[in-house]
Amino acid sequence: MSTTSARSGGASPRTADASGSATPATRGLLRRAERAGLLDVAHRVLAAQRLSTEDGLRLYEADLFVVGELANHVRERLHGDLAFFNVNQHVNYTNVCNKLCRFCAFQRLPNQPGAYVLSPEEAAEKITAQLAEPVTEVHMVAGIHPKLEYAYYLDLLRAVKRARPAIHIKAFTMVELDQIAKKAKKPLEQVLPELIEAGLGSVPGGGAEIFADRVHQESYSLKISGDEWLALARTVHRSGLKSNCTMLHGHIETRAERIDHLDRLRRLQDETGGFQTYIPLSFHPENTEMSDVPGPTALDELREIAVGRLMLDNIPHVKAYWILMDVPVAQTALSFGADDVDGTVVEEKIYHEAGATTPQQVQRDELIRWIRDAGRVPVERDTLYNVLWRGDEPAGGSHAPR
Repeated sequence: MSTTSARSGGASPRTADASGSATPATRGLLRRAERAGLLDVAHRVLAAQRLSTEDGLRLYEADLFVVGELANHVRERLHGDLAFFNVNQHVNYTNVCNKLCRFCAFQRLPNQPGAYVLSPEEAAEKITAQLAEPVTEVHMVAGIHPKLEYAYYLDLLRAVKRARPAIHIKAFTMVELDQIAKKAKKPLEQVLPELIEAGLGSVPGGGAEIFADRVHQESYSLKISGDEWLALARTVHRSGLKSNCTMLHGHIETRAERIDHLDRLRRLQDETGGFQTYIPLSFHPENTEMSDVPGPTALDELREIAVGRLMLDNIPHVKAYWILMDVPVAQTALSFGADDVDGTVVEEKIYHEAGATTPQQVQRDELIRWIRDAGRVPVERDTLYNVLWRGDEPAGGSHAPR
C-alpha cells in the first residue's frame, strides 16, 4: 500500500458540515486562534494555503497549544489518526571525523581513545545479529574519515546486502556523499548509480544542521555549507532516490534562521519532491564544546514539531524522533503535528554520546503500545512508507502482524 492509500484509511477530521459551514470544532479553533493573535494564520491553515516566513515567525511567539492545535489539524488532514513506525537498526560505521563540529560528542580523531572503524564484514555482523528480528531497514551514517577510500563504501553496502538481501539501506548523509564523491574523483551524479547498484536505497536527512552562514561559520565551519547541502540533495533526488531532511535546533540559531531553513527546504521540495520526512533534531549539549548552551526544553521540542508541520506543507511526514526525546514528549508530539516516531533503532551512538538518556533499543510491541497510549493507530511501514501492518485491521487481514 502506498503512502496515499495509507492516508485514506485514517480518521480524517471534519472541519465543515454538509452545507459547507464550519463545524463547532472549527469555530472553537478559530476563536482560540483569534485570542492568540493567529486568526489570519488559522484561516490559511484551514484553507490549506502556504504560510509565509512572517507567519512562521509569529508561530514562535503565539500560544503553544494553539500552534499545536493548528499543526494537529494539518497532521490529521494528511494522515487521520495513523502514526507510522518501522523496525530498523542503526550502524555507525566509524566515529573518526575531520569536521570538528562544536556541537558533536560522537566524533574522534584518528588514534584518539575510543576511535573506531568497522570493516564491511564487521558491519555485516551487526546485521546478521538481528536476523531473528523483522528488521526492514538499516540506517547507516558516520563521521567523515579522510582515509576511507571509495571502494570501502561500495564494499560496505555490498556486505550488508549479502548479510540480509531484503533489507533497505538508508545511508550516507549529504556530508558523507560529498566525501564519497571526492574519494571517487567524479561527480556525485556519476557516483550515485554505483552506490545504488551496490545496495543504497535512500538517504537520511542529517548534516543539514542550520543553513545560515553565520551559524555554519561559528559552529561547523569545516562542514559543507547550507547551499552545498541543498545542491547535493537536489542531485540525490534527481537520481531517483528519496531522502529525509532535518534541522538541528536549540543551540545558537535564531528563530529567523530556523524559519529560513524551513523555507529553503520547502522550496527545494517544490522543485524535486524528493523529501519524505522532516525530522527536527534536538541539540544535546552534554560532552560537546557547546556544553554551556542549555539546549531545548520539551515545550521547545513540541513547538518545533508544530512549526515544521505548519511550514512544510509539501513534505508528507514529520517525525518525532523518540531517541532524542523522552518517550512521553514523542507521544505528545503525535498531537502537535508529528505522524511518525521512527523505529526500534538498535544501538544508537551519536546522540547517546551527547547525553541522550532514552533506551538504545525498543521492541516492536513497545512502539505499538506507545502509539496506542497516545491515542493513535500504529502503522508499521517500510522506509518508503509502504504499509506492512496496521493496528486497526482485524487479525488475518491484508496487513496481518508479522
